[in-house]
Formats: sequence, C-alpha cells, structure tokens
Amino acid sequence: MVIRPFGDSALLVEVDALAEVLGLHAALVATRPRGVRDLVPAARTVLVHVDPTVLPLAAARRWIEGVDAAGTPAGSDEPTPAEEIEIPVVYDGPDLDETAVLLGIGAGELVARHLAARWTVAFTGFAPGFGYLVSADWRIDVPRRATPRARVPQGSVALAGEFTGAYPRETPGGWQLIGTTAAPLFDPLADTPVLLRPGTRVRFRRVAAAALTAGAATAVLPVGRPAAVVQDPGPFATVQDAGRPDALADGVARSGAADRPALAAANRLVGNAPGAAAIEVTLGGFRATATRDLWIAVTGAWGSVHVAGREVDPYRPVLWPAGTDLSIGTFRAGVRALLAIRGGVAGHPVVGSVATDTLAGLGPAPLHAGDGIATADAARHPVPPVDLWPWTPPPTVIDVPVAAGPRADWFTPAARRAFLETTWVVGARADRVGIRLDGPPLARTADAASRELASEGMLPGAVQVPPDGLPVVLGPDGPVTGGYPVIGVVTAAGRAALAQARPGSHLRLRSASPRR
Repeated sequence: MVIRPFGDSALLVEVDALAEVLGLHAALVATRPRGVRDLVPAARTVLVHVDPTVLPLAAARRWIEGVDAAGTPAGSDEPTPAEEIEIPVVYDGPDLDETAVLLGIGAGELVARHLAARWTVAFTGFAPGFGYLVSADWRIDVPRRATPRARVPQGSVALAGEFTGAYPRETPGGWQLIGTTAAPLFDPLADTPVLLRPGTRVRFRRVAAAALTAGAATAVLPVGRPAAVVQDPGPFATVQDAGRPDALADGVARSGAADRPALAAANRLVGNAPGAAAIEVTLGGFRATATRDLWIAVTGAWGSVHVAGREVDPYRPVLWPAGTDLSIGTFRAGVRALLAIRGGVAGHPVVGSVATDTLAGLGPAPLHAGDGIATADAARHPVPPVDLWPWTPPPTVIDVPVAAGPRADWFTPAARRAFLETTWVVGARADRVGIRLDGPPLARTADAASRELASEGMLPGAVQVPPDGLPVVLGPDGPVTGGYPVIGVVTAAGRAALAQARPGSHLRLRSASPRR
C-alpha cells in the first residue's frame, strides 16, 4: 500500500489489484473518522478527501496505515456485507451477437455467464450513477469498440474489459451494448439518488421486453413566484451555491460557484448564509427586471453595474426597486461575477444542492431570456452597515498556488521545474469543466511514457497532463475520475483565482507544498 499526497486536502491510497481496492474501501468506510468527506474507490486506488480543519492529513495518514491493504481494519471485525440488488435486463443489445463472436462463444452462452455471475460495484465515475461492476465469476476480457458511439441510449447494459455496467443517461460511450434495463440507476430528486454505489452487490435477472417498464417520473414543482425576470442572460449564466459535497463516490461532482470567496462575499453583503444560491454571470451582458423590491450585491469579475439606470458600486448592498432593470456590463477584467439576492435564489435541490452542473446536466438549466428568478426566503442575517472589502480588479497575471500531486514522479525533473517556472497561457478551452494551459509540453519519464494510468479519483483543481503534455486544470464541474497523471493540485485560493481567468490570461503556478 502506497499513500500519496493529493493537494492540501486529500490522500491517494494505491494498492496492487482491484480486489484489494474493494476490501480497502470497505474497511475505510467501516472505520471512517469524523472529518472524512469522500472515499472514492477506483481501479487501483482509493481517494481519501478530508476536511483538514477537522482531520489533518497527518492524522488521516495514520488512520489509513491502520487498515491493511487486504481491507481488514486493525483490531476490528470484517465489514458488514453490502446489500444485494437485482437489475432486470432485456438482452437485446445491438452488440450482443458481435461481442459473442469476438469472444468465440455463442450469444446464449454470453448471456448465461452474465446472469450467473455475482457482481459488485467496484467504483463509479464517467457519469452520476454509472457503476463499474466486477465479478470473480467473470473471467472474460471484452474489447471496447474501435470507434465509440456518439450516443448510447439511457439504460443500456454494456461490457468492457473486466467490467459490466449500465448507462444512467444518454451519453457517448465505447462499451459493447448487450442489453437494456429500466432500473432507476440515477434519480436526482430521490432520497437515495444513486442505485449502484461502491460495494453494492448486484445480480442481473432476464426479463421479456414487455416486462421492462420505466419508473414513474419524479414531479418537479414550481419554485414560487419570480422576484425578477431575466431579459438577457449574457453569454452564460447559471444558478450556483456551495455545491454538492460528499457525493464523489457516487459519481457526482462538487460543482457550485467557481469563485467561492466571491459567492461568500456577495451573500454576506445581503445577509445570506455564505453558501446560499446566487446567479453566476459569465463575461457580463446580464440584464433582468425586478418584480418586487430586492436587496442585491455583485462581486467577482470587474464590470459596470447599473440599477434603475444609475451606476452602482460592486461589493456593496444595493436596493433594486420593483419594476426597474439591473444590468451588468461586459467585464473588463475577470470572467465570473456573483449576483446575490437577499433570501437566496430558489431552486429544487438535486443531491443536496441547486447548483448547475454543466458536465453531468444536474440542477437547473442555464438561464434564458424570460426565465423567472424566485427567492428562497432562507434564513436572513443583518446586512452589514459598513463592510469594507479589500477589492481590486483581477490582476493581469494570475498567481496560482498549487500543492503536490500524486503522480509528479511520472514527469522528468525538467518538466517538474517547467511546471512551476513557466508563465502559462489560458487556452481557448476554458470553462467550468476545466482549463487547458498553453506552454511547453511536460515530458514524462522514460518509464512513465510507456505506461497507462488506470482511472483514479479526481478533485477540482487537479492538474492532469494528457499525452500531449499540456496541463488541464479540472474545474468545479470536472469529472470525478480520470486516467491522466496529476502533477499538482491547485489550492482553494488558487481555484478562486482561476475562476477569473479568461482565454489569453497569463498564469504563474507557485508551489504551496512545504519544502522537504
């Protein structure tokens, strides 16, 4: 068992085989101390994400070391077996016959083996509710499709490598499709949104097509009368709050406001809780009309703000009278502003948050002209009578602190120096999912160049380096697992700075890890 640093709030625990991952994850869950936020199993690792103010990383390391790689907690009994669920399947997949031919067996035998195996959810990822299932009874290595499909239907049951799985929603994919299920794999409005969680045991049951009926859709109720109506959302505007913590193991990203300090500041100025939902406005150009008197504050990116035809200051509470317009001009510096409304923005919680996840499609859709904005009427606090914020426009060159990554040793010493000494340029591919950096490619060591990395747990701020050598910093909507080595992890303060980085911005990465 090898324990590697993953930024300033996580550790990556590496073992030799997937079977050890299953045991280790179960043991960590059974002995989980206060302060552990997420335990994310993957193909050969478990990502242990903590709140370091409650459980320091040194204490987390000692706890992990007390659990052996076989998955037995020191001084404790074996973990309680996980529940077993049954998934009905119609074996009507378009790849069933072709896959059987590839494996040199008949389609009936392939189906029989799939039904006979006792499966376990090893880990999740790819999409919320997508479980990677493994079985000791399954000794078949199924090749992926040479060309992935642009569209795999929701409910498709599929095979790839040593895994089987079912697609919880329509998405691209390269697995071999052998059947269809209507099981509720992911229902974001249910009390337990994810059916296939790590450790869950699964049996498949063959049914006729007529017996396969989808579950009833969950009703979505109106959020209330709008307090304002969007006239123009600008290039992109979404509802964001503090995000979805503690759900990474179910394949659900953190999401939430990209610039969390700006969200907290805006909410404080109008008397909301720090993580209350607000409108995240990208690049400016936002305009809306109030239907009743509202107190608002705008923080984050730098641009003109007008209320009822007069210019107002950012980072101050402002009265927005009924029947008048609020307009936020094109930003002269920065990318994202947070518009907070006293009482918070209303929305239907999805996995504990009303945030829009642009990758997974969770939460409310991006705002459009004509959309109403309702207030949540959440618990309010007094508006600060005087609150001076040390605010200046975002700098031209952004200083981004970055902590140690678990796979820095995959890169040459020269590449590791270049990572911290280069002035990087934000590429055209920059959004809430991730930011690509342009600069000198980071070379891998000779040994790492010939290896592939099995999927590992990811966090916002992880700096992945794909084969072309150009770093990609994962954003709040980034995937929860990934197969590219992570050379470093941007700290929380650095992620807030990156939220204001637009294509063409210059970045300097500086080490936030203690010298050894």
